[in-house]
Amino acid sequence: MLVIVWEYMARPERLEEFETLYRPDGAWVELFKNSPGFVSTTLMRDTRDRLRFMIADRWTSEESYEAFKKDFATEYQKLTRRGERVYRAEHLIGRFDFVE
Repeated sequence: MLVIVWEYMARPERLEEFETLYRPDGAWVELFKNSPGFVSTTLMRDTRDRLRFMIADRWTSEESYEAFKKDFATEYQKLTRRGERVYRAEHLIGRFDFVE
């Protein structure tokens, strides 16, 4: 299992649009669903800073995620550009695997 964790700082004037784009029923997940390797997305808001979010995307493997990015590169870039309008900062926290 691959878990990719991102941190975002949403723009205050675009907060609703940010949440709509990144929540589990948003445009990103709709795109991810085109891949059989996609498992789920969790959107979390900081309890002390309403503009700070963490997102965890789960994939069956790193290979499935990389294949998805290659197969849907055009659509991925379109959503990336759309996202850049609704946040002021994006940081990849890392790629993780479960320890069992």
